[in-house]
Amino acid sequence: MNTQLTPRPVVAVDELKRAWHAIQNGQFRTDAPKEASTFAAKPDSHRSRIEGAISWEPHERVLPVIGCLGGAGATTTALAIAATTSGASRLVECATATASGLPAATDAELGITSDGWVQGSRDRVLIERGAAAMDGVAKVPPPASPSRPVELTVLDIGWEIGHVLATNSWVRDHVLLAPWLVVVTTATIPGMRRLEGVLSILDGAQTVAAVRGPSRKKWHREVSPTMGALTRSLDRAGRLVELPEDPNLAVRGLNPHHLLHPRLLATGAQLLRLTESTTVTKGQRPR
Repeated sequence: MNTQLTPRPVVAVDELKRAWHAIQNGQFRTDAPKEASTFAAKPDSHRSRIEGAISWEPHERVLPVIGCLGGAGATTTALAIAATTSGASRLVECATATASGLPAATDAELGITSDGWVQGSRDRVLIERGAAAMDGVAKVPPPASPSRPVELTVLDIGWEIGHVLATNSWVRDHVLLAPWLVVVTTATIPGMRRLEGVLSILDGAQTVAAVRGPSRKKWHREVSPTMGALTRSLDRAGRLVELPEDPNLAVRGLNPHHLLHPRLLATGAQLLRLTESTTVTKGQRPR
């Protein structure tokens, strides 16, 4: 049986950047049933709308992690960050169930919530992943209320960033409003090109990048010259971080019997410190 899929409209990088800056200026677009409508709102009004849809803890901090390309290591990075926070933390994986990297990551399963989240735990980290297959980021349900108090929620975005920014969803809202973003790529020529493209789309965001691969001195000689202007600027600011490879993870994936390598945890702690800076130039997360 032939199934025809409705083609999605192509959104250019320039349009995504204009949308980003419009939202930073307090202008938002919502999707109406018949035609799109545009309205202006103050950022506080937008934050209040998001806050009404999601039950965050009073002092819960939200940190989105974005993979620049498939297999970059965004889920592992998100878990490393969540595992190194001093208090209780939560990792929310926004990917469709068929693309989840966390089914075997927990050491205790806690069941499925009425909101469609599979909950589990790994040491002090509460882990939530989607229970259903989803065809787009708009189908991701809002996070469930945590079963215990948490200080940090790491969002593993799990979707291509252009799709996220072009789609009305709570995931997009939190990418746009988060004080800091973590992006993850690979120490390859395609990885650097994708990183530069993501940084271009996220122009104006406070970003830290993690680059998975060997130590910087062992990068292939053609990788560094591929870095674009935005990537080099991030590097000069000390926000381009090495993400070490773990051969065990490459073979077995995340599982409860294999602890994260100390170097991975050290990188998670470094990313967390960098994103705890008080220098914030964009909209704060809803409180």
